[in-house]
Amino acid sequence: MKKQKIICVVGPTASGKTALGVTMARYLDGEVISADSMQIYRDMHIASAAPDISETEGVPHHLVEFLPYGSTFTVADYVKIAREKIAEIALRGKMPIIVGGTGLYINSLVNNVEFIQNDTDIELRESITKEYELVGGAEMLKRLREIDPETADKLHENDKRRIIRAFEIYESTGMTKSFNDEMSIKNESPYSACMIGVTYRDRELLYERINRRVDIMLENGLLDEAKAAYQKNIGGGAVQAIGHKEFFDYFKGEISLECATENLKRSTRRYAKRQLTWFNKDTRIKWIYKDETDDAAAVAINYVKEEGNYA
Repeated sequence: MKKQKIICVVGPTASGKTALGVTMARYLDGEVISADSMQIYRDMHIASAAPDISETEGVPHHLVEFLPYGSTFTVADYVKIAREKIAEIALRGKMPIIVGGTGLYINSLVNNVEFIQNDTDIELRESITKEYELVGGAEMLKRLREIDPETADKLHENDKRRIIRAFEIYESTGMTKSFNDEMSIKNESPYSACMIGVTYRDRELLYERINRRVDIMLENGLLDEAKAAYQKNIGGGAVQAIGHKEFFDYFKGEISLECATENLKRSTRRYAKRQLTWFNKDTRIKWIYKDETDDAAAVAINYVKEEGNYA
């Protein structure tokens, strides 16, 4: 089977993925598909750092700001729609370029994860949740280890949502989550992916960029955007996004604006660290360090050429 070629531009927040993706799309006659779990939502343009018209430079961008704020959107939803967009772009004779920092989205798409759909049993979930609250995370994780040690070894006792989900899968299907995950990647991927990562060798330089970007976001109206989210008080999804929730205590009068701003900077730095930890596990990624080159785009294009038949 001839595989569809795609390019993935990944990395931590504030590393310059958007600009690099646009440059590559212009060079390779491509279109961009976002892989950012927050840029999918409307009404958080500033907090999610969604690209505006001047940044996209006329390059079509897909899966950006297309969902109502706070609506539910799963990894399975992303993979399904992203696959459709890849096919549409390829049919137009363009190069699909996936750009974003949500590692789970990218991994699931590139590795052709097939999600086993299970209808949500609300009563079952509530029952497991009550049990968790009654006996505690440590005991629930101990019980999970008896039926699914592989999954249990990956979880912390405070990871309530994933522990409950593991029991939910087992109780509703008779399969462990680890077996479910194994079955989900049994099919070969239809994609040949050239994966490029962009970051900074000196982590402090990345953190400085994050701090500066938060300041710029505030200058551009982030506080008003966050206040609108706070007033909606709709819960779930995007409401919990980094960039809004850090200001909720300020709106309540419990902390100062300075404190809220510092909380946002700290949360974003920690998020960037988690992103790097995730991506560093993928040996397919060819890394570009912005503090070691004056032309990241040229390096990226060379990587693409080395992969063959991309450029």
